[in-house]
Amino acid sequence: MTYSRTACQALDAADPLAALREQFDLPAGIIYLDGNSLGARPKAALTRAQHVITQEWGKDLIKSWNTAGWADLTKRLGDKLAPLVGALPGEIVVTDTTSVNLFKALAAALALQADAPARKVIVTERHNFPSDIYMAEGLAGWLERGHTVRLIDTPDEIPAAIGLDTAVLMLTHVNYRTGYQHDMAALTALAHQHGAVTVWDLAHSAGAVPMDLHGAQADFAVGCTYKYLNGGPGAPAFIWVPQRHQGTFHQPLSGWWGHASPFSMASAFAPCDGIGRALCGTQPIVALSLVECGLDVFAQTDMAALRAKSLALTDLFIALVEERCAGHPVELVTPRAHARRGSQVSFTHPHGYAVMQALIERGVIGDYREPHIMRFGFTPLYTSFTDVWDAVDILRQVLDEQAYDVHAARSAVT
Repeated sequence: MTYSRTACQALDAADPLAALREQFDLPAGIIYLDGNSLGARPKAALTRAQHVITQEWGKDLIKSWNTAGWADLTKRLGDKLAPLVGALPGEIVVTDTTSVNLFKALAAALALQADAPARKVIVTERHNFPSDIYMAEGLAGWLERGHTVRLIDTPDEIPAAIGLDTAVLMLTHVNYRTGYQHDMAALTALAHQHGAVTVWDLAHSAGAVPMDLHGAQADFAVGCTYKYLNGGPGAPAFIWVPQRHQGTFHQPLSGWWGHASPFSMASAFAPCDGIGRALCGTQPIVALSLVECGLDVFAQTDMAALRAKSLALTDLFIALVEERCAGHPVELVTPRAHARRGSQVSFTHPHGYAVMQALIERGVIGDYREPHIMRFGFTPLYTSFTDVWDAVDILRQVLDEQAYDVHAARSAVT
């Protein structure tokens, strides 16, 4: 099939989500395809930050813990996020980092296996996000109870890797490099069949693909808010604990914010009821406040509509690259099957880093991951079909002209 820029413009004109783009501050002349790494700024975030800093902090000072609702902000944000991932109210708090929350969830998952001393293995992918592996290995070493991490190389190896020794299956729903999406329900059922507990990392799927944590019978989940949820750089992450696990949820980071009565200042820790058990220390209110601006945009649409546009955008990008960049050594590593694809597309190129730097210099912002992977993220809230056409047109020019520096120095963040 042959595509044209005019056809892409027509798709934008008919797009029911097109108006949402106006709620984001997108720099002129920039095609932003890196929302899978850092979401664009909602315009409302600037006003919100100014209000929190000048009024709530500046004038109302410490009273704002009560008068501005700071004290329950983590839970209120969690309830706003819940519909996007198939959770119920009172099951999510927005707090800490993804890595810290993963530590909590893994610790709680292992605690559920305390009566099964033979279960000492955490199964995950070798190509999982490295921090997830590091946290699992760190927790296993810190416990000093014989826990180990078993790394598998492909999704096809997961069934054989789960056995009587498996305590936890820890997977990232959508792979950060390839965009491969796991079947959460099927793998959770498989884990449960073998007596294992599941921990899901939703960093690259929350706000990008529909999911149903309850329908999948998942055990625990974590995720970040600064990618597709547009919460701001380094925004607090979230942790999900279903109601069925909250009564027994135990994690070692027992800070005062998770205490049943924090201002009793008791010397002994007594966990609060419900999802508050997943909290630790005092919350970063300014950063949390900005997360709400991104979530408020999602309230104007639904995940089904976002998913339909995401698949249309990624289908178009794959088709255009393969049509217009034919003859160049670009290879698709993202699944073509819709059920296995997140909201990003990754291509390899022998000089992927250099090509990506050339694209960025020309106003097309994606990013690079080893080995040789150029990642392009598609955020349906603000990515247009014309963006896709123009991005591929610039990619074609860069490749045709070999307008990239193979000796380009690597930046600290790629």
